[in-house]
Amino acid sequence: MNMREIVDQLNRWAEAYYTYDDPLVDDATYDALYDRLVQMETETGHTEPDSPTLRVGGALLKAFSKADHETPLYSLDKAQSFETLQNWAQRMETAGALDAGMMAELKFDGLTISLTYDGGRLTRALTRGNGTTGEVITEQVRTISSVPLSIPFTGHLVVQGEGLMPFASLERYNRTAVQKLKNARNGAAGALRNLNPKETRRRGLIAYLYNATAIEDAQFQTDREVKVFLAEQGFLVHPMTKRVDGFAELLDYIREVEETRDLLDVLIDGVVVKINDLAARERLGHTIKFPRWAIAYKFEAKEVNTRLLDVEWNVGRTGKVTPTAILEPVEIDGATIQRATLNNYDDILRKGVKKGGAVLLRRSNEVIPEILKGIGEEGEPIPVITHCPACQTELIRDGVHIFCPNTIGCEPQLVRRISHFASRDAMDIEGLSEKTAQKLIAADLVREIPDLYALDADALMELEGFGPKKAENLISALQNSKRVPFARFLYALGIGQVGKKTAGDLANSFSDLEALSHADRAALEKIEDIGPHTAEEIRLFFTDPVIAEYLEDFQKAGIEILYPEKAAGDLLEGYTFVLTGTLSMPRDAMQKKLEAEGAKVTGSVSKKTDFVLAGDNPGSKVEKARTLNIEILSEDELYTRWGELR
Repeated sequence: MNMREIVDQLNRWAEAYYTYDDPLVDDATYDALYDRLVQMETETGHTEPDSPTLRVGGALLKAFSKADHETPLYSLDKAQSFETLQNWAQRMETAGALDAGMMAELKFDGLTISLTYDGGRLTRALTRGNGTTGEVITEQVRTISSVPLSIPFTGHLVVQGEGLMPFASLERYNRTAVQKLKNARNGAAGALRNLNPKETRRRGLIAYLYNATAIEDAQFQTDREVKVFLAEQGFLVHPMTKRVDGFAELLDYIREVEETRDLLDVLIDGVVVKINDLAARERLGHTIKFPRWAIAYKFEAKEVNTRLLDVEWNVGRTGKVTPTAILEPVEIDGATIQRATLNNYDDILRKGVKKGGAVLLRRSNEVIPEILKGIGEEGEPIPVITHCPACQTELIRDGVHIFCPNTIGCEPQLVRRISHFASRDAMDIEGLSEKTAQKLIAADLVREIPDLYALDADALMELEGFGPKKAENLISALQNSKRVPFARFLYALGIGQVGKKTAGDLANSFSDLEALSHADRAALEKIEDIGPHTAEEIRLFFTDPVIAEYLEDFQKAGIEILYPEKAAGDLLEGYTFVLTGTLSMPRDAMQKKLEAEGAKVTGSVSKKTDFVLAGDNPGSKVEKARTLNIEILSEDELYTRWGELR
């Protein structure tokens, strides 16, 4: 046998063992052929790209690099009651999306991964990250025996799944580990985000795949067909994945999973329900956060008793002072809980929580610990806080909330405002973390956010951890952020109740910052989704004389706000586009590119649509465009017609 034949044989045996739990040969036979392959690779200096020897784990990595996902990986909307789930199912039925039923599958509790295959070979693996950009973990994923390094399909393929640490692997690892792992979830996440791939291999991970976000020349009509395809390629697809018809069948499935949950060898925290019909999914589209065609049903949270040791008060970027419970450590599902949420002081009173007293704790969604109520009479009443824990300024009450009014001199507020200001969706200043903000404030280099733009490399190099390159990179990132679209600048300001969507709505509704700053409540409330409370928050922000001075400082610092009519050209003015398929860049990036030239980009095809921009594997939008006689463009055709877009 030559090297190629040996690799193929070993991979077939591995697939039978890890994917189908059906070993074809004994360990001695496998090991003998594996050793022969190692010898041949040593002698020739050549290694096939899908050789099983690559699973051993390569050299220690210096750092993780980042890469954009080809298609955004959305999080899922959640249902924590059958009523919420039924309401979702009824909406889907009303939308005519249930003709092919629903697909129900386990909601795994590990680390989401995205795998890219080209020419039948694994070429890249990413973490989910923020859904748009993830960390490259290809070397770590190569060590997972259930992930095929090569597949029969030779076209371009991107699949999504979950990296998991089976309970058996956790137990085996902890037998010899110096530092034992607390739970399987952290074991999986820590393994895949470990710079040493050999440590990843030691954890004995597996991966279940459940979605294909890009398939070259795809002809699939349903999610069920996609999952059959994934299984045919050698991916692990969990056998409890099932098509269900109607809400009654869905409930039966959920109850079955709950009853057998403790018998599974991997951690789950619920059930995911998806529309089976892929054309219906395309039609339903997404909100800014979630696909409308899927929902996650979360299992009932675990509840335990423990003791409240103290209450810690924290200051947020808006000056809101909120309590956090410090607890006597207690374990839930292998996680040690020492802190829990208390929303505000009224929450403390309503729940009867006392210092030193017993409390009922719930770990909601397997992640966020929350105190439900105090138990018994033992303990001391918790007094309301009167002065800021950070700057000692006297606090003010606004309804149930408590605020520190010292917006300028309160360090935690400034640190968190800087961190928000620098975040990816705001000014996108890479390298300006909370830790860096704390150093800048401690060194008295920054007293307010506009001071950031007066920093120089020499001053930064005086700070711990800053060398010439790091200092120059931060200065460069600050300079690059000076020209900023109106919507992102509004979001960066951290106005109360103004998230990304509202910031975008404001930017599209007012010609410039001056017009917005003079808008009254009535004008603000005319904007969809802006109610009286948000309108008042915006009005109070812009009528504050301190804020007016703050905005002037930004202007003096050289911030250039790119207003829609100023930032955008008129190249595509008046045209409405719909995007479909896999493009050369993420869809949200293409959308921004088109909108920057005056185009309107919508999620569905209608008679008002002028063009459908179609990438690889376009969905039903192309067919609808043809029926409505709407022009369909490829990216090449787009750039041929409007060369200035390149």
